[in-house]
Parts: sequence; C-alpha cells; structure tokens
Amino acid sequence: MADYRKTDAAIAALTPEQHRVTQRSGTERPGTGALLYNKEPGIYVDIVSGEPLFASADKYESGCGWPSFTRPIEPANVAELVDRSLFTTRTEVRSTHGDSHLGHVFDDGPRDRGGLRYCINSASLRFVHRDDMAAQGYGAYLPQVEEVG
Repeated sequence: MADYRKTDAAIAALTPEQHRVTQRSGTERPGTGALLYNKEPGIYVDIVSGEPLFASADKYESGCGWPSFTRPIEPANVAELVDRSLFTTRTEVRSTHGDSHLGHVFDDGPRDRGGLRYCINSASLRFVHRDDMAAQGYGAYLPQVEEVG
C-alpha cells in the first residue's frame, strides 16, 4: 500500500489558489477550475497526498460549475464532515490522508448512478491520465477507469 500523507514539501509546492482551497477550506470560483471540462480517461488524486479519489468513469456534467463525480474511487480516502459555515448544513468532503478540503457532497446527483453529486474543486485535484497510471503506482485502478460511465 502506498504511503499517502501530507508533507511540508507537498504544501510548499502548492499554488496560492491550491493552498487556499485545500488548506483553508476555500472554494474556487464556479466555472474556473482547470479540470471542469476534462474528459480524458484517468483518475483524480489529492494534490497534496496523491491518494486516489475519483475516476473519470464516475465524472459527469452537473452544470454546477465544478467537477462532479457520482462516487469516490476509494471510499476510505474521502472523509465526510458536517459543515455549517454558510448558515446551512452541508456535508464537506476531505481527503482522509492529506486532510485536504475537496468540496461538498449533495444528494441531487443522477438517480440511476446512486443519487450523489461530489462537487469538487479542481484546485484540490491532480489528474493522472490512464496512460500514466501504472507508472505512477495507480495500476490497480485501471479497471475502474476503463468502465463505460
């Protein structure tokens, strides 16, 4: 098993926007994330720890302005917490090992795919293309990427 964790070096390598989002629970402006319209096959990992979070097969266009996924690729890597920061109760999602703020999960996703919408900041993610997954240690997740979504 890989050693996914937050390190000082990983934090130092973040851009100011990535730092604001992942370390201070910020939110990127809707429609501005670099991965919003990515349709390439691969997985999305935590920008800080590298832990696998979501597969391209589970990404869909929700129209909300952020990348949306129906489920985590590795549920143990996505922690859910109660968030009452905006005068309402939401469910925040954070990476388990990197403790990065990822976004929020809502129950308005596609019903035929479980009904969840993981609304995730691009600034929290690093995309690993299917062609690079094995070389970067993510080969075990290839079958989940190649599923038709």
